[in-house]
Amino acid sequence: MMADYAELTLNTRPVSDTDVDTRARFIIRTYSHLVGAVAAFTALEVLFFKTGAAEEIARTMLGLPWLLVLGGFMVVSWIATSAAQRAVSRPAQYAALAAYVVVQALLFVPLLFIANRIAPGVIKSAVGVTVLGFGGLTSVAFLSRRDFSFLRVLLRWSAVGALVAIVAGVLFGFQLGTWFSVGMILFAGAAILFDTSNVLRLYPQDRHVAASLQLFASVMLLFWYVLRLFLSHK
Repeated sequence: MMADYAELTLNTRPVSDTDVDTRARFIIRTYSHLVGAVAAFTALEVLFFKTGAAEEIARTMLGLPWLLVLGGFMVVSWIATSAAQRAVSRPAQYAALAAYVVVQALLFVPLLFIANRIAPGVIKSAVGVTVLGFGGLTSVAFLSRRDFSFLRVLLRWSAVGALVAIVAGVLFGFQLGTWFSVGMILFAGAAILFDTSNVLRLYPQDRHVAASLQLFASVMLLFWYVLRLFLSHK
């Protein structure tokens, strides 16, 4: 998910201005923390489902309007990533990342619960598409070295439009169908390009935890809507 990067470079030196070894260490640390966040998310989901807690969580959350859950997903992403950008100390960055992983794991429970009940194999398919999509987009950002900051305005207004659509759906009782999921997948793809570009250009070298949270948010957004799109055809 997109965030405001103005504070990142205030009185700090972007990693792009450092030597090659420093940039390499920053990138390795960032993506190592991203892998760790994904692993922690996976472990929590396994724990929820193995202990039976997933069913209770899912039933509680499914009692709420589903569009409110979608809106909550986007709002929580925005709050967590904004907190990470403002966190200067390493412990604060880790706290934001850990809290966000836990919240994401909880928000995903009803969607994974439904998928596991009606089409268990679709989860693996969605994971595969998400990994391939993230890998491909990351490769484009790394190999092209292009500045994707021009996507900022598009992402900002697209996020506003998505929230408006979700609120309208809650108020007027209509469902957001396949095309909304497709649009959000495109949004998540653009966010990955934008975030990866900013990780390479704007983050200070001591913000690798915040950078990993930013990327994790976009990966989870992509996975959510890929899985939701697959389920819409079941």
